[in-house]
Amino acid sequence: MSVPKSHQDSTNGPATTRKLAARRRREIVAVLLFSGGPIFESSIPLSVFGIDRQDAGVPRYRLLVCAGEDGPLRTTGGLQLSAPYGLDALSRAGTVVVPAWRSITQPPPAAALDALRRAHEEGARLVGLCTGAFVLAAAGLLDGRPATTHWMYAPTLAKRYPSVHVDPRELFVDDGDILTSAGTAAGIDLCLHVVRNDHGTEAAGALARRLVVPPRRGSGAESGGHPRHLDRSLPEEMGADPLAEVVAWALEHLHEQFDVETLAARAYMSRRTFDRRFRSLTGSAPLQWLITQRVLQAQRLLETSDYSVDEVAGRCGFRSPVALRGHFRRQLGSSPAAYRAAYRVRRPDGGSGDDESGPGGSGGSDGGGRTGTPGVHGGQGDPGVHGGAPTPGSGVPGGGHGDGAGGDHGMLHAAGPYAPRDLRDAARAHRDSRHDGVEPGKPESDAWAPRVPGQRGRG
Repeated sequence: MSVPKSHQDSTNGPATTRKLAARRRREIVAVLLFSGGPIFESSIPLSVFGIDRQDAGVPRYRLLVCAGEDGPLRTTGGLQLSAPYGLDALSRAGTVVVPAWRSITQPPPAAALDALRRAHEEGARLVGLCTGAFVLAAAGLLDGRPATTHWMYAPTLAKRYPSVHVDPRELFVDDGDILTSAGTAAGIDLCLHVVRNDHGTEAAGALARRLVVPPRRGSGAESGGHPRHLDRSLPEEMGADPLAEVVAWALEHLHEQFDVETLAARAYMSRRTFDRRFRSLTGSAPLQWLITQRVLQAQRLLETSDYSVDEVAGRCGFRSPVALRGHFRRQLGSSPAAYRAAYRVRRPDGGSGDDESGPGGSGGSDGGGRTGTPGVHGGQGDPGVHGGAPTPGSGVPGGGHGDGAGGDHGMLHAAGPYAPRDLRDAARAHRDSRHDGVEPGKPESDAWAPRVPGQRGRG
């Protein structure tokens, strides 16, 4: 038995791993390439596992680059590749990496899917980077498992493969013998994680120094206080659907207080029909989506304006700063004030527009003169979205009735050197974040995230 972990080293629950077949070797890594795949994602496992860096203390892997279909393979910019191995070579690998798939709407070749199923049955570790998760899902290997992919394609993955527990907020998900990563650079994080699991922290750190990347990226408090960056969109395939007009109206009126019932009425549907239709298109409940868009708008305002947190809450359709703080912390891992302070630390000019009264100016709710209620967590309900029932500890942000199929991918940014003004901002953010804590006995976890049955929270 093995205990799978996400990048935060949290426990997701036990997963059974098969014994590796005798002809397979742990040190052999096969990378499965397809025509039309993006070259960046394809190059990540080649760079991590295919270069001898033993002089830097990185144990050597043996790399097999395999064509998943008949060549030649064409990739980004019209480049043409010729893989030295075919699908037969997968039978020797202890790890098989699928770095990308050319289209989320096309089925992968049947022969490649059969080879992946056989590798899994024989105990090989399977890794899907970015859209490579669609290949693993098409093979049926992600059924009943947690997984992630690029945030833009996560709703499509959840819709097409409903038995997969898609969580786009993670940089990567380690479920023991099957691992998946979010988009693009998150593939580096997952490959470093594989090296760390195989050979320890020192080897992974040495490799990270060679690649000039952080050895481990976390989120929220785990990343040293640097908050996650939230972005969220709708699947491209929704563009021609009649609901797209309702979604466009909602995005233009986020500053107003409206609920999911309002959106259903604009779509001339009952609430139940609207919920079902919205979920079928996006893989997310409409209440979840609406809360996420309000938090995303708040994120933009905190980055680009000097509005106090109270004002930001009002301009994003939340009925109170308490509601904003609760949902913001749950989705981004920090308070609004801490997010603003950390964002300004990262800016080249070190931030501007703040005096000693705090990020929001004098009298702002999180900038020196707090008007919010200390110790109250937004998880008590969503005062800004009428559709959320105020039930403490419920499974959906705001305590509403939405299901936990959606979520948001966390993308992290490294902070630059601290300047005196930044130190003051960080001190204020730390002070405010202590006041924005949860009530005693209330967990500070994303309780509404998709979970495998029996799976424990992310601690």
